[in-house]
Amino acid sequence: MTAESPITYSIIVDSKPSAIVGVCGKILSQLQRNCFSQDDIFAVHLAVEEAFINAIRHGNKMDPTKKVKIEYLVSSDKVEIFMTDQGEGFNPEAVPDPRLSENLYRPEGRGLFLINSYMDEVTFNERGNRVRMVRFKEKPPLTNRQDQTQA
Repeated sequence: MTAESPITYSIIVDSKPSAIVGVCGKILSQLQRNCFSQDDIFAVHLAVEEAFINAIRHGNKMDPTKKVKIEYLVSSDKVEIFMTDQGEGFNPEAVPDPRLSENLYRPEGRGLFLINSYMDEVTFNERGNRVRMVRFKEKPPLTNRQDQTQA
């Protein structure tokens, strides 16, 4: 069964790892209703969890008084997710590539690498405290996608 109109949702949650469980479940169930593949569902699940952990750990610095805003749209052809923390932001270009030998044993960059690998589009606002992640059911040509294999 395919949904007839896009599903949009917005929620503000606490900066604690368990807060993402319900939101993630809603997103994934909407993907199932829109006949996304298991690969798509896995990719979105992983990216949402990684982005949320980054938001609470690096953005909000584990401050329990800060919140994370999650907005998403699920349509028959794509899922688009925005995640905004209350932190100072960061420069995604400054995050070390975890695939390089000098970074293999450093904990930084793995979550961002996974997000970029599993989502078709990943962009940040200028401040660096809001990420936009998109996964398409039908993949756009590689020339229009971020090619993470050539970093």
